[in-house]
Amino acid sequence: MALPIQDPAPDCPLCPRLVRFRATNREKFPDWHNGPVPSFGADDAAVLIVGLAPGLRGANCTGRPFTGDFAGDLLYATLLKHGLAEGAFGARADDGFRLVRCRVTNAVRCVPPKNRPIGAETAACRPFLTEEIAGLAYLKVIVALGVVAHGAVLAALGLRKSAMAFRHGAMHQLTAGRILADSYHCSRYNTNTGRLTAAMFDAVFAAVVEELPPP
Repeated sequence: MALPIQDPAPDCPLCPRLVRFRATNREKFPDWHNGPVPSFGADDAAVLIVGLAPGLRGANCTGRPFTGDFAGDLLYATLLKHGLAEGAFGARADDGFRLVRCRVTNAVRCVPPKNRPIGAETAACRPFLTEEIAGLAYLKVIVALGVVAHGAVLAALGLRKSAMAFRHGAMHQLTAGRILADSYHCSRYNTNTGRLTAAMFDAVFAAVVEELPPP
């Protein structure tokens, strides 16, 4: 039986550094979201995508994961191509864009300085990811975008990192017939340097869709 999924409170106090950064951003950008970013997508998802953390001018501004920055442009275009989303992505939370059998979250829910969360912050957010996974009754594939997200997923499942090494394109077998799929993060840095191409990212999701049962 799936468990109820709860997002962090708007004034989550768990990470002092992130709380201070949040307060600073609320002063600088009072019209932005400036808080823990809730997951995006329905709780009947078969695919859960786990990113690193909200971007300062992306999800921290819009309040929706991967919305408002380059990473979301690539991610959501890819999900549309593979039938995991529908509508027109307008890079804002009220654009009407929706996910299909898919859900998106982050290992760390609050924006970190310089987009770099520390280990203690990932650990503090772990219960939310554990609860997220436990609450998705139809979950088949977890997609980890980057090494940090990969490690966060394993920790949330009570597994050691040494059990499954991160490798772009890898499909790790988990318990209960679930799969952990690895991809380099779809950040502008990774695409600009050629570490990740649109074709490489597309191939990951083509493999993911192959693992899903019929709708």
